Amino acid sequence: MDLSELEQKRIQHLLGGGKQRQEEQRKKGKLTAFERMNILFDPGTFVEIDPFVTHECSDFGMENKKFLGDGVVTGHGMVDDRLIYAFSHDFTVLGGSLGIAFATKVCKIMDLAARQGVPIIGINESGGARIQEGVDSLAGYAEIFRRNVKLSGVVPQISLIMGPCAGGAVYSPAITDFVIMTKSAYMFVTGPEVVREVTNENVTSDELGGAQVHNERSGVAHFLVEDEHECIKVLRNLLSFIPSNNLESPPRIVNKDDPKRHDEKLNSILPQNPNQSYDMETLIRKIVDNGDFLEVQKYWARNIIVGFSRLDGNSVGVVANNPEILAGVLDIDSCDKATRFVRFCDCFNIPLLAFVDVPGFLPGTNQEWGGIIRHGAKLLYAFSEATVPRLTVIVRKAYGGAYDVMNSKHLGADYNYAWPGAEIAVMGPEGACSIIFKHDIVESKAPEKKRAELAEMYRKKFANPYVAVSKGYLDDVIEPEETRERLIAALKAIYRKREERPRRKHGNIPV
Repeated sequence: MDLSELEQKRIQHLLGGGKQRQEEQRKKGKLTAFERMNILFDPGTFVEIDPFVTHECSDFGMENKKFLGDGVVTGHGMVDDRLIYAFSHDFTVLGGSLGIAFATKVCKIMDLAARQGVPIIGINESGGARIQEGVDSLAGYAEIFRRNVKLSGVVPQISLIMGPCAGGAVYSPAITDFVIMTKSAYMFVTGPEVVREVTNENVTSDELGGAQVHNERSGVAHFLVEDEHECIKVLRNLLSFIPSNNLESPPRIVNKDDPKRHDEKLNSILPQNPNQSYDMETLIRKIVDNGDFLEVQKYWARNIIVGFSRLDGNSVGVVANNPEILAGVLDIDSCDKATRFVRFCDCFNIPLLAFVDVPGFLPGTNQEWGGIIRHGAKLLYAFSEATVPRLTVIVRKAYGGAYDVMNSKHLGADYNYAWPGAEIAVMGPEGACSIIFKHDIVESKAPEKKRAELAEMYRKKFANPYVAVSKGYLDDVIEPEETRERLIAALKAIYRKREERPRRKHGNIPV
């Protein structure tokens, strides 16, 4: 038996596009495709699939540009002792461009992951379609896209963007559940040269599609990380909150935080002035296990906060208005951000917890013309559709339609609580009085004083939690310091929830 040829092929394969190109990759502060797989998986667990596949293209001199593996490393291994399938683009081979052989390799591991019911991790760095292969390259992308859609909500799909991604290489990540970008990475459909030629705009790759842009402005990315090692660290943390597939419950860890812990600081966390802001993230951390909270899309649509945490060791998805940004109003982007997060949690059996402090929807022509009605309806739809256990705490304000949309009892939430000072009404007392008592205020000798008196009367009579709790719209009014204990008890009481829905192909969410 001659093993020398096998050994030579393995060595050749590990060199990717050659030593020189691998060194160029490292000089840019990036790892090679194999090195990325080695830090992704637990030591010694990575098993490669299809290492010797090559393309069959013979046009444009491609017969002389064959590389074992064809520019993508695929396989499986363990991540924190859980089976994961993954692929890693090799930028040293033809710029990581995708041809039909490349695509077939990726599709194979996606199919294997689906059969096994385990997450798929894609490490992306690609110039897009391999032009020399023409329509075969486009066909390859479409085969991947179709699988992304087919597996959506079945197994978690997470994309790591560790370098340039252009053209078709950006659409598969866009369909996946989460996108983690390193600071040196960028994504765009058309590059700066095309933009300059078509629109006369002069823009750099980073300005057009850098990690900061997609985390702050476009909302395409979910996490911004310093480097590739931090990228893997965030990925592992993210995976710790979510199950391997849609038929499993989320991972539960041993809880070292007292389920009955009270935090008296919560009693004074809200400012005396109802129009003054406070730190919602601090509030969340005081309630959840060990103050541990993984925020998702931290830099985009910051007037709403979404992320993962735990209550008594159980994963929960948190949605909270952020009074520090735009007073926590709902607008187009915040509705989209929360909608996608709610739907992910519902797909993968993760209970939802909403902290509500919302003065309403953001007014203005930009919002109305941009479709705030349609975007707000998405969030309403997402909460209404969700069948996972759902808990809500109204912390301070819950006005108008935003009260309904933020996981209200009327949309099917299981347990709804309010803090004693919560205001629940069609609108704020001042605004309501300006409409209801307009003539009384105008005819008064001291209009502002009269307005203040009427607003206080309105607040006492209508804008408090006791009206809602008397009607069963809230399950209880609770002291802030006991919030953690009450939420954990509620989650235990509803954790085995099962809810049947009408048979249908799928709903028609107002996208």
